[in-house]
Amino acid sequence: MSWIDILETNPILYRTCLAWLVAQGSKVVLAWIKAGRFSWERVTGAGGMPSTHSAVVSSLAAGVIRVTGFRSPYTAITVVFALIVMYDATGVRQAAGKQAEALNKMIGHFMLHGHIGEEPLKELLGHTRVEVLVGALVGILIAYA
Repeated sequence: MSWIDILETNPILYRTCLAWLVAQGSKVVLAWIKAGRFSWERVTGAGGMPSTHSAVVSSLAAGVIRVTGFRSPYTAITVVFALIVMYDATGVRQAAGKQAEALNKMIGHFMLHGHIGEEPLKELLGHTRVEVLVGALVGILIAYA
């Protein structure tokens, strides 16, 4: 069975993949508009508007609710999973991004004085609450489209 066959026969998986594509694609377009140039980093990179993680887990949870109903144990599993992922995106990952930003400033200082030669750390890791909310709305809308 091919991936296309699997997607055609599994509407939850199909719409979840579509949510990823729409969210990540819009992230690429928004970054292109903002920077005035295409960025390969935005094609697969984490962070930014909207949250692709939130779009994916929200679409998954909404799709499960749509197919199995609110009383299903699968609904409980996917909703809790979605909440954990979205909390992580705004909490832990965003804090890691801020720490990376601070460390990059320190590394820049040391590089300027010839003490270190490291690559800068990735700073765009987490999301703001608005980015997570927009991602969640994208996922839910696609699940119910």
